[in-house]
Amino acid sequence: MLKKKIDHIIQQSQTHGWVMEPDAKTLLMAAGLPVAAFTRAKDERQATAFAEKIGYPVVAKVISRQIVHKSEVGGVIVGIETPQALKAAHARFKGLPGFEGMLVEQMLSGVEIIAGAVMDAQFGPTVLLGIGGTGVELYNDTTLRMAPLTESDAKAMLGGLRGGCLLMGYRGGPAVDMAALVSFMLKFSELTLYLNSRIESMDLNPVICSSNGCQISDARIILAAE
Repeated sequence: MLKKKIDHIIQQSQTHGWVMEPDAKTLLMAAGLPVAAFTRAKDERQATAFAEKIGYPVVAKVISRQIVHKSEVGGVIVGIETPQALKAAHARFKGLPGFEGMLVEQMLSGVEIIAGAVMDAQFGPTVLLGIGGTGVELYNDTTLRMAPLTESDAKAMLGGLRGGCLLMGYRGGPAVDMAALVSFMLKFSELTLYLNSRIESMDLNPVICSSNGCQISDARIILAAE
């Protein structure tokens, strides 16, 4: 874990109270967590060059310190398949409040999970795992444990999900790499414990898991009030 880099990002984000997604993903990578390939594009040229490098389709997201919940303002576009569509997304995002650029990232497929952390007033750093994506609030399929997690804790959390069958290869689909998912949860727990009272919450949703492992597709870190 690159603690100095993590500390620097947290410190630089204090002025606006949360860690913007490009910085949050850089922080997560410094903690050894897998993140979907992404770039912070300042203009159309940078956006299309990166998309051509990793291959279409891609996901585009607005970067603005005024917008915490990007999907609520139309700040997320998935399944972009051409340079023209990516340029159109950039033009659209420029009209949103506080526009600072556009995040372009690899589009992944697999089972969507959510990994979260909250600083509970009674129990301290607490880790959440659940079936994620846009239906996370609808299904309410989550489990909780206090940090730090052990390997048996992580496996018990996975076994406690009603939608756990999705991870095992539902209806003939490929099973998720469970060893990679357990490793992911242990590293996330370690980061949660390290950040501790400096954050209010951390939400990774979705984390895309497949037979090739797990990668973070979206991340939001809310800092504790100083």
